Amino acid sequence: MKTFDELFDELSGKVTAGDPASGTVQAVRDGVHAAGKKVVEEAAESWMAAEHEGAERTAEEISQLLYRVQVLMLARGLTLGDVYAHL
Repeated sequence: MKTFDELFDELSGKVTAGDPASGTVQAVRDGVHAAGKKVVEEAAESWMAAEHEGAERTAEEISQLLYRVQVLMLARGLTLGDVYAHL
């Protein structure tokens, strides 16, 4: 299990390393538009899981949404501090 901050550190490290085999690196390279589309997709899947599936499935979809939000942050060059400043 990892926290939101730990996940961001892990993903940032992958992007910095630039491993071409990394799906995260490719997702960031695909840019803000592609990353944003994935956020919308995962948000809808999270909502549908919450409406029609159990807690476990909903949690799984939300975890994927959080991952995609972080990919969008990295594609846009945002840090956790940038986002936390608005919470």
